[in-house]
Amino acid sequence: MCPTGFLPRFQNRYSPVPNSDLITNTGKNKITNMYLTALLPFGSAAFIWAIWKFPVDRVDAPLVGLACFTIFFSSYLRIQLPRTKIHLTISDALVFLSLLVYGGEVAVLLAILETSFTSFNFRRQGVSISARTAGINILITAVSVFATALTLSLAFGGSREVISRFSSTNFVFALGTMALSQFLVNSILVSAFVAIKSDSTLWRVWNDYCLNALVIYLCGSAMAGISAMALAQINVYLFASVSLFFALVYFTYRRYVNDVKSTSARAEEAERNRADQAERHVEELQHYVTELEKSGEALRESREKFRHAAYHEALTGLPNRNYIFEALRRYLEEAKADPKKKFAVLFLNLNRFRTINESLGHDIGDKVIRQVAKRLDAMVSDGDVAGHFGGDEFALILPKISDPEVASRIANALTKRIAQSIRLKGREVFTTASIGIVFGSHEYTYAEDILRDADIALYNAKDKKKDCVVFDSAMYEQVVERQQMETDLRYAIVCNELEVFYQPIVRLDDCSIRGVEALVRWNHPRRGLISPAEFIPIAESTGLINPLTIQVLQNSCTQLAQWNKRLDPNSPIMLSVNLSGTNFGDPELVSQIERIMRRTGISPSSLKLEITESAVMENAESAIEMLKRIKETGVSISIDDFGTGYSSLSYLHKFPIDYLKIDRSFVTAMDDADENREIVRTIVALAKALKLSIIAEGIETIEQCQRLNRLGCEYGQGYLFARPLPLREIEELIFDGFHLPSLSSLPSPSGRSNVSMHIDAVQ
Repeated sequence: MCPTGFLPRFQNRYSPVPNSDLITNTGKNKITNMYLTALLPFGSAAFIWAIWKFPVDRVDAPLVGLACFTIFFSSYLRIQLPRTKIHLTISDALVFLSLLVYGGEVAVLLAILETSFTSFNFRRQGVSISARTAGINILITAVSVFATALTLSLAFGGSREVISRFSSTNFVFALGTMALSQFLVNSILVSAFVAIKSDSTLWRVWNDYCLNALVIYLCGSAMAGISAMALAQINVYLFASVSLFFALVYFTYRRYVNDVKSTSARAEEAERNRADQAERHVEELQHYVTELEKSGEALRESREKFRHAAYHEALTGLPNRNYIFEALRRYLEEAKADPKKKFAVLFLNLNRFRTINESLGHDIGDKVIRQVAKRLDAMVSDGDVAGHFGGDEFALILPKISDPEVASRIANALTKRIAQSIRLKGREVFTTASIGIVFGSHEYTYAEDILRDADIALYNAKDKKKDCVVFDSAMYEQVVERQQMETDLRYAIVCNELEVFYQPIVRLDDCSIRGVEALVRWNHPRRGLISPAEFIPIAESTGLINPLTIQVLQNSCTQLAQWNKRLDPNSPIMLSVNLSGTNFGDPELVSQIERIMRRTGISPSSLKLEITESAVMENAESAIEMLKRIKETGVSISIDDFGTGYSSLSYLHKFPIDYLKIDRSFVTAMDDADENREIVRTIVALAKALKLSIIAEGIETIEQCQRLNRLGCEYGQGYLFARPLPLREIEELIFDGFHLPSLSSLPSPSGRSNVSMHIDAVQ
């Protein structure tokens, strides 16, 4: 490497590093400009120093000749070392020679002028060199030559002192110092510039491209030293001999290099022939490579499709369960890193979507789901995630929302948008949604726990008939308690721990017991007596109501058979057992009823099955069919809680029923206003018109009993007669021969308290 014109020759000697004109990256250009700005003060200072200190008194013909030769011809005289990319140039030796003979001022100016001319010459030959690259080249030259001159001055007292005062050993040492100083400064500055341009490290550029340049500087320094010693001793013969020696070396190497190039050309020709022979194989391989590339591209596309399918729902195109779980895990990691971070998760479910599917078809149901998905996706903000869990379930992640009020407002807006009509094939379809809201934080460990709590809040919203509910820990405790109760209930059914209580049904005109209603009770081993209002809904929602009903039916029918064996055959006791609407979905219900009657030996006429009005009307047509099948077994059927549902006369006359039971709310209201008594009168008249027997429940006072009797109600039950009693107590009431006094013998309402005391004592 030479100190002059290095960068242009660097591109030719070592590797085809792109020129700055070819680099358009804004970041690189900015760094390059900063590098140029950093060099400019030092290069300018070296130039000013050379001008200011220039030894005008030493300008003579030899200096002018040396300058002209150095500037205009030296760069042309170069030799490439065989099997390398290193060129030995005479310009390096001439700059070193001017440094030794005339001082650093002359050397700096000669180096700057030689570099400028060389850069201009390269551009004239068509080499692409930008003005910025040429400027950096000149500045590096000025700085490196100035640093070399300064090093000689500090170490040896000046360049001219090296020749005049030092011995041969010191002279050789000075030449080595001069070469090493020039090499280090120049190579480091150039390597830094090239590293910026090529996105490489300083060490890698210096090691790959600049280290070999040490040979150039050592040779140039040696040539300059020998020339300077010859001139100093005014030994013309020695100088001529040295010049002749280097001339011979130059031409010998030029000839050797030409021979090497000729040999290389022949080798290239042979290689070209071999390449021609292999061309056919290359074409075949290219064909196979092309096919492989097509296969690879198809495989990549297929992999992307599979990945998309793995994380998106096919029906809606929204992120699916897997995507939502991955997103939740990612946000949980962020929350663990920042305990203050919270994010909202909304779990959405469409209400009564099953009805749409069953009534309008699954095709319409799918279109409704797609419309809901579009509405959700349109309403979420950037950064939010709207996902489809499948079916009618959706989930939304709102990473920027941590306020329950804000989340509730968003949820309400979503439910209002979903509730708007959906037009499909000229048809308007309506649906509503319930939303459970939970806030993810560092307190959660698993994404599944977040969705579990959101699901709990969702079904809490459904139970409370609300659009949305925000989760709290009490909800989870209730679910755990409910789950434990379900487990205990299963165990109680399997182990026959449920107990049947009986409430007497009384004939109102003579107050005689005509039947009993079987009512299940659960005496929990830890919690004590649990109300049916708590465990019956659990049994209905979990399917446990079917085995529970059969167990109660089996136990009570067995007991009825034993009672009727002890009673007068002409006055048997009738047993009433409640059925749930869920029981109607059991296809084995009728066969199980028949099997129990056969096993216990009871007469079908002594069994009455009760079902609530609302349960029948949930699916009236299928309920009618089931009631007909039950009626064919010979048992009686009663509609319970009549008047509280929404049955119509068009359905009522179709029901194969035998009894109507007036709900306790109407019986209690009889004491408040005349219009309430008229409602009861209407129900009684309706029953008589349909030839049905009437039972009133919830009778608690003598006045209620008397009024019902006067209205024509035949039977009644309530706390006036007896509360639901365990087996031992109901048997005492049935078999001790005790009959309540008839209404005709009861005192007037003014004596109600004495009669009530008498009945309580009997109970």
